[in-house]
Amino acid sequence: MSNSVHIVCPACSATNRIPAARLSEQPKCGKCRRALFSAHPVELTANNFPQHTQRNDIPVLVDFWAPWCGPCKTMAPAFEQAATQLEPHVRLAKVNTEIEQSIAARYAIRSIPTLILFRQGKELARQSGAMGTKDIVNWVQAQI
Repeated sequence: MSNSVHIVCPACSATNRIPAARLSEQPKCGKCRRALFSAHPVELTANNFPQHTQRNDIPVLVDFWAPWCGPCKTMAPAFEQAATQLEPHVRLAKVNTEIEQSIAARYAIRSIPTLILFRQGKELARQSGAMGTKDIVNWVQAQI
């Protein structure tokens, strides 16, 4: 299985090894049997953030947001729609900066919404401000 990728399950955070050619075939988690891709962003917390950003072999796009933020609320449907277009080649995730203040501090989040694209734990790119679905998809594709 030299041409395989590691994908972290959005439900149980188990790491799964999947043949790269089969990513589009709706793979399921070997541990919990749930779908590895649901076309919905994954909620990240202090407990699962490292696993998802470091163990996925695909890029992970994280939306740092807060419930009181108007632009965050405006962008939420666009981010959700972007998941349908970018998965299974990019994992989309969200971090509520009100609850997960330590993660926001670690990445020096100064304004929200802020998108950070990670690959194997390293920040590849960052973009602040609300964007539409097309802009999110185009920005991510330009980065990877």
